[in-house]
Amino acid sequence: MKDFWRNFSRNRGAVVGLVVLLAVLILAVLAPVLYPGSPWDMAGMPFAPPGEDGMLLGTDSLGRDVAAGIAHGARVSLLVGAVSTVAALAIGVSLGAIAGYLGGIADDLVMRFTEFFQTIPSFVLAILLVAIFTPSIASIVFAIAVVSWPPVARVVRAEFLSLRSREFVQASEVLGKSRLSIVIGDILPNALSPIVVLSSLMVASAILLESALSFLGLGDPNMMSWGFLIGSGRSVIRMAWWMSVFPGVAIFLTVLSLNLVGEGLSDALNPRLARNRGGKP
Repeated sequence: MKDFWRNFSRNRGAVVGLVVLLAVLILAVLAPVLYPGSPWDMAGMPFAPPGEDGMLLGTDSLGRDVAAGIAHGARVSLLVGAVSTVAALAIGVSLGAIAGYLGGIADDLVMRFTEFFQTIPSFVLAILLVAIFTPSIASIVFAIAVVSWPPVARVVRAEFLSLRSREFVQASEVLGKSRLSIVIGDILPNALSPIVVLSSLMVASAILLESALSFLGLGDPNMMSWGFLIGSGRSVIRMAWWMSVFPGVAIFLTVLSLNLVGEGLSDALNPRLARNRGGKP
């Protein structure tokens, strides 16, 4: 663990990203305390600029506090990103493990199934799924998970293909362990590094996808989100720029921090690769 944190802290960008990500998490957790009322309630005069009437980031066209919307929207964005990533990992890891360990016909079937999903533009498929099941947090999470699992399956399959012929796997087979026990207990722990790195990038992609859906009016109508805030301010951006700019900055910082943390995790879990990238022998 000490080596992990030492390798991670060498990447200054990753440390900054982790600090920003922790700040966003704290904001999301403390949103009900900082802004106890509903973010949908009128808090001041419409189109109040930042700093006027005690509104830190101004108000929107209906007098709602933009800062309250960003704080409560952080909860929705992080929740959707985390849950959809866990669901996508469950699907992708399971199918990738089956394809990589069994090989043969099972590998061909899983890969053809994966390629079928990859031929469809992910954003278009997400829009169709959310529209079919009506916009809600559950349908958004389901849609994002469905379009996010194929890359995971391919990465896990590649790792399992390289690990299944190793000596420790063959020894487990000779000892009579079941296939499930070998996959879960022997191979999967050794394939976690790329999965962990990929998961951080998947959360960032999920947040962007949820924001895009909310921007188009396909978000949960009962939940405040960053994409909704940007969409509600796009028609008055010249008159009330803060309605779109501040939520956009929140999305930018969160996604950037997740990508930086993902790069730091890659360096910490693959120190040799990090040294080679840095030009060190």
